[in-house]
Amino acid sequence: MRVEVDLDLCQGHGMCELEASDVFAADRDHVDILDDHPDESHRSEVVAAVRYCPTQALKIVED
Repeated sequence: MRVEVDLDLCQGHGMCELEASDVFAADRDHVDILDDHPDESHRSEVVAAVRYCPTQALKIVED
């Protein structure tokens, strides 16, 4: 799986970092993806991060 962020939508709320801190790091106005190809062991956390993003800026792309 690959994780993508739409920086035009992202506002840096940090919900993704709360759900998957190994994959995301929230900044003041956007999120940084620390691992854009996270291991399958992180799937449930990444799915939660995508689900709870208030601006729907995140998505998972299946490789």
